[in-house]
Amino acid sequence: MEPLVSAAKQWGRIGWLWRCSAVHRSVVNESSLAEHDDRWIMNLRGLTVVEIGISYQLSLLLGTEARVVLGCPFALTQGVGDGRQDVILDPGRQDVTAAIGLFGATVLSAVAFKSGSMRLVFDNGWHLNSRADPSFEAWEVLGPGGWRIISMPGGKLAVWSGRG
Repeated sequence: MEPLVSAAKQWGRIGWLWRCSAVHRSVVNESSLAEHDDRWIMNLRGLTVVEIGISYQLSLLLGTEARVVLGCPFALTQGVGDGRQDVILDPGRQDVTAAIGLFGATVLSAVAFKSGSMRLVFDNGWHLNSRADPSFEAWEVLGPGGWRIISMPGGKLAVWSGRG
């Protein structure tokens, strides 16, 4: 893994991009979302973080099929009980160094709560938790099959089902 400085045209500023030249296989059982009373189950299970982009947002490319973009502070947690480590990361300040530990990790679980929060669980023990923001879009996920979920200001979700 070698850091590359690239012009982040999407945001119009310089950003850091970590890439891996190895090919990662992705296992996704279906390309639809599963809606429940209080949450959406996002079908990201089996996708591996193959690229991490840092500017005023943090983006995680999962395989070639999905992307998670975080624009507001979020928490990374590892472990349970007394050994639990919580790290608050703020993409707006480029304070996201701990997120580099997600590189190469595979998603075990991905949930978007209808309150605007999101939880991703990875095979290396890390949990990524993002809450809704009262003023900004806190996060968005672009998934396999073209679906998209955005945490809107104030805590509601905007959901597009993609190809249908």
